[in-house]
Amino acid sequence: MTTSLEAFAQSLAAVRSEISRAVVGHEEVVDLMLSTLFAGGHALLEGVPGTGKTLLVRSLAATLSLQAKRIQFTPDMMPSDITGTNVFQVHKGTFETVRGPLFTELLLADEINRTPPKTQAALLEAMQEHQVTLDGVRHPLSPFFTVFATQNPVEFEGTYPLPEAQRDRFLLWIDVGYPDEEEEDEILRRVQRGEDMAGKVVADLKACLNAEGIVAGREWVLRVHATDAILAYARQLVRETRRHEAVLLGAGPRAGIALLMATKAWAAIHGRDFVTPDDFKRMALPVLRHRLVLRSESEIEGITASDVLQDVYNKVEVPR
Repeated sequence: MTTSLEAFAQSLAAVRSEISRAVVGHEEVVDLMLSTLFAGGHALLEGVPGTGKTLLVRSLAATLSLQAKRIQFTPDMMPSDITGTNVFQVHKGTFETVRGPLFTELLLADEINRTPPKTQAALLEAMQEHQVTLDGVRHPLSPFFTVFATQNPVEFEGTYPLPEAQRDRFLLWIDVGYPDEEEEDEILRRVQRGEDMAGKVVADLKACLNAEGIVAGREWVLRVHATDAILAYARQLVRETRRHEAVLLGAGPRAGIALLMATKAWAAIHGRDFVTPDDFKRMALPVLRHRLVLRSESEIEGITASDVLQDVYNKVEVPR
C-alpha cells in the first residue's frame, strides 16, 4: 500500500474542506460521489436545475487532480458526437482519430435523458467496458473514467427515459436536493461578497489527492472486511426486494455486488477497514431504488421504491 488508511481519510477530509469553498452544503452528496469514484462505478445525479450538480463535479475533479469534461445532451446528438470518429486528412492522405469528450476522467453527462437511446447506449457501453471502439479499433479509457449523469426529475416532455436495464449500470442514484435555509443564506452572502462560485473559486481549489492516492484508496476499498453474517444480511436485503408485493422486478445479483462495493467504499472514505449493518442500510437506498420496477397498481397507490426499501429494512433481521 502506498498510503495508510488514516492518511487516505485525512486526504479526503481535505477534499471535503476544499469542495466546501465552492459548494455550500451537499456534504452527503459529496461522500456518495466519492464512494462512487473509489468503488469504480458511475452515478446518476437527480435534482431540479440550479442545485449545484455541475459545480459538484467540477469541484470534485479539481480537488482530485482529475480531468473533467461536460456533455450537454440534446435530442439531435449522435453517438459519434461523444465517442469521436476517424476523419480523413486530405493533406496527409490518411485517416486520423479525433477523440470525443468520452476520453476524459470525470465526465458530467448533463441531462442524459435528453438524448436518443442510441447515444445513451454508446455512453453506457463506454461505462461498462471502459473502452471506445472506432471503426473496429479499441481505444481504452482512463482507469479513473467515471460518469456522473444528471436528470431533471420534473420535466419529461421530449425526453428519453433510461430503460431499467440501463439504469442498472449505475452504481448509485444520488438525490441532489434543495439547500436548507442556513445554506441558502450562505449562498446569497457569498454572491453578495462578489464570489464567482461557478468560475474562479473552482479554478483556485487545491488538489488534495493525486492519481497514486486514488489508486491507493481503491485498494483500501477492496481490503475493507465484511463478515459472513454481514454478507448474508446484504444478500437478504437484495432478495427481499424480489418478494415484496409492490415489486414487479426486484434487484438482481449485480445489485448485490453494487451494494457490497458501495458499502465498502463508504466505510473506507470514512476511515474504517470494516463494514457494519448500518453501512448497508445507509447505502441500500441509493444503490437499489433505481433497480426496482414497481407494479403499476402500486405506483397508482403512490407507493415508491423508498417505501419498499423501508419495508425491506423492517423485515430483514439485523445481524449482531
